[in-house]
Amino acid sequence: MAVDPERVLLVTPSDHLIKNDELYVEAVKKAKTIAEQDFLVTFGIKPVYPETGYGYIEIAENYAVRAFLEKPTQNAAETLIKNENIFWNSGIFCFKAKTLLEELKKYAPDVYETSVIAFNACLKNDNTYRLPVEEVKQIPEISIDYAVFEKSEKVKCIPVQFDWSDLGGFEALYKEFQADNENTAHNVNQIAINSAGNFIYLAPENKKVIATVDVNDLIIADTGDALLVAPLKSSQKIKQVAEKVKQISSLHREHKITHRPWGTYTVLESSDGYKIKKIVVAPGKRLSLQKHFHRNEHWIVVSGTATVQIGDKTSLVRPNESIYIKMGELHRLSNEGLVPVVIIEAQVGEYTEEDDIVRFDDDYIR
Repeated sequence: MAVDPERVLLVTPSDHLIKNDELYVEAVKKAKTIAEQDFLVTFGIKPVYPETGYGYIEIAENYAVRAFLEKPTQNAAETLIKNENIFWNSGIFCFKAKTLLEELKKYAPDVYETSVIAFNACLKNDNTYRLPVEEVKQIPEISIDYAVFEKSEKVKCIPVQFDWSDLGGFEALYKEFQADNENTAHNVNQIAINSAGNFIYLAPENKKVIATVDVNDLIIADTGDALLVAPLKSSQKIKQVAEKVKQISSLHREHKITHRPWGTYTVLESSDGYKIKKIVVAPGKRLSLQKHFHRNEHWIVVSGTATVQIGDKTSLVRPNESIYIKMGELHRLSNEGLVPVVIIEAQVGEYTEEDDIVRFDDDYIR
């Protein structure tokens, strides 16, 4: 809705691994040519094993789609991969903006109409669009496959040759990590006593040692704010964990490392009355002009040079220097340099949650 209706868009999942760049570019160019003829194009991956976690597509002549097939049983998957016209549904799409919108309006009018309402209510600043939360919540939750692609008569599927993996499960990740002599794939310092076939993952900033004793074929994943232990063969059930998490914590919304338009912050420690963060501000970026009602903040610069505004005064704070922001003071942190600014922020006060922010000016119209 935000681009030229004739613009050809490539829409890709964020968690897929594609290794053959040249073949990928070749496939995208081919898809673009077909999409310019007002078709909705998807990419079909030739199955190399009977995967039950993927959807399948049956292709007819001239790249026409004969059928979309849901995630099959093991027996059905073993049968499907013997058919030369059957491919994995990659979830990668190419189409003109107007073609998708026309088909969306035709086959999923409720999605289209609520999306128009949300788009019209967007806050706009240059090329930045901020979608309003309440309006977005009114859009029906349905995949683009179900809403449009499985119904439209304009769908084409091109078979592709590049190496592809949907890293949507730990079994897929296991295959991409380098396994040791005990067939354990890991990225950590580990001690294995009579243990084999495990997948062990630790967040990169976590330096702890993992020891396993008499356990086999397990997932052990520690992201710093959550620990998962499960049989490797049960990785598809982890979606059920995600649903449970929503009921007991805010982990699905707030992570140890949080990305913002200006950079990232990492919560190093949090307890009653205080919170300690590592804040990284990208070159040329700045936080909003803001104040807090319930906390004071101490900033220590670790690297880079921070430009700090407090009230009407602006200061440069260099590595190993610090500055103090009192509760209720208007302030802003900026990086006017060419390297990231890294600071340690200590918040002290009766309430240290993220919603204790009042913004007065914000480059990202939040």
